[in-house]
Amino acid sequence: MSDTPADSVVRTYIDTHRAAFLDDLADWLRIPSVSAQPEHAEDVRRSADWLAAKLKETGFPVAEVWQTAGAPAVFAEWPSEDPAAPTVLVYGHHDVQPAALADGWHTDPFEPVIKDGRMYGRGAADDKGQVFFHTLGVRAHLAATGASAPAVHLKLIVEGEEESGSPHFRALVEREAARLAADVVIVSDTGMWSETTPTVCTGMRGVADCEIDLFGPDQDIHSGAFGGAVPNPATVAARLVAALHDADERVTIPGFYDNIAELTDAERELIAELPFDEAEWLRTAKSYAASGEAGYSTLERVWARPTAEVNGIGGGYQGPGGKTIVPASAHLKLSFRLVSGQDPYAVETAVTAWVDERVPAGIRHSITFGAPTRPCLTPLDHPALQSVVRAMSRAFGEKVRFTREGGSGPAADLQDVLNAPVLFLGISVPSDGWHSPNEKVELDLLTKGVETAAYLWGDLAAHWKPASA
Repeated sequence: MSDTPADSVVRTYIDTHRAAFLDDLADWLRIPSVSAQPEHAEDVRRSADWLAAKLKETGFPVAEVWQTAGAPAVFAEWPSEDPAAPTVLVYGHHDVQPAALADGWHTDPFEPVIKDGRMYGRGAADDKGQVFFHTLGVRAHLAATGASAPAVHLKLIVEGEEESGSPHFRALVEREAARLAADVVIVSDTGMWSETTPTVCTGMRGVADCEIDLFGPDQDIHSGAFGGAVPNPATVAARLVAALHDADERVTIPGFYDNIAELTDAERELIAELPFDEAEWLRTAKSYAASGEAGYSTLERVWARPTAEVNGIGGGYQGPGGKTIVPASAHLKLSFRLVSGQDPYAVETAVTAWVDERVPAGIRHSITFGAPTRPCLTPLDHPALQSVVRAMSRAFGEKVRFTREGGSGPAADLQDVLNAPVLFLGISVPSDGWHSPNEKVELDLLTKGVETAAYLWGDLAAHWKPASA
């Protein structure tokens, strides 16, 4: 672990202010900002107001609550004294998942409790704790540098609807693109591999999803009188599902793999370095065998390969006993996880053409797509990513490894609209129980997040001059 004078100042500052920092975080966690429940709409607004006031108290000269068509977001800005410094936008969210004591919580989910070096409470890790560590981090950064402003132009955007699917976030980013403009986006709504293996996430998959409705006869009809002589929509649905993958579990839709960023040998080696226990992973997945695209490991499949999944299939009679009919309709729900290089709208076009080609005469069909999310990926040699790695390694005193996220999130909207690379800085671990009863954050790791942020701004300013400078 580094023992430079600056590092010593950072750690001393954090230790001195840790108790007050945790008291403030607990106050914020007491606000039940559950965006999914209309009865908590006022609490979500109160959470935004609380954060804006706390950011002002931290020293941000600008801290505003931005209204949306749904729940409010918080924007803050602290310009650097160096006009050529990079501009960094930190993303997080202040809304939380629903929680009630009856769900299996050991304590009131909105009355935080510290026990055995952990803080329990809804939002402790996802995502209030990870947003809030930036407040102490920037103050520790200033204490170590003796400056009155950060080494970078620092901005925050903290939305209030992430746990509800961020339905208004892209519109907000488009509306406020000029004020949100940044050279790089830091997402603090993610995690690490484990308590003992610090990692930096380098990408998230995108997603496109659709519903397919298939219509045959105008009503259910007798299978003895008409079966085998008219097309059956349930059979068509089954054939579509069966044709979705080949024997190697590759998606058969023409053009699906066009332009994707293939894993390099170096990336595959880095993934293989992680201490992955497939048997334990299967237990977590409540599954009994690993499966997927041939030629790729489980982690490669989850993080770096596109997928097609059948989320639901139905049609015809589902009650007890038999009912000998040709059903009038059948339905499919499909989703596609996308990787860097794939355009969600091109995938939608390809899926539509694939379905159109396979639906036979006599079956009417419609296909409806939801709002897509683009994938995002940061190259391993990006100078800003290297700053994140150095800052985290400095804080943890250990080698930092790399992961990706198999899921999707609103970070891609920031990348897409602002045309800025997205990096990830999070300290949460799988045992924190996001969305589950007894969500918690490890206080030592939370402190490491503070320390990482304290080092990051100076490292970025020293080692990266973006093209806009």
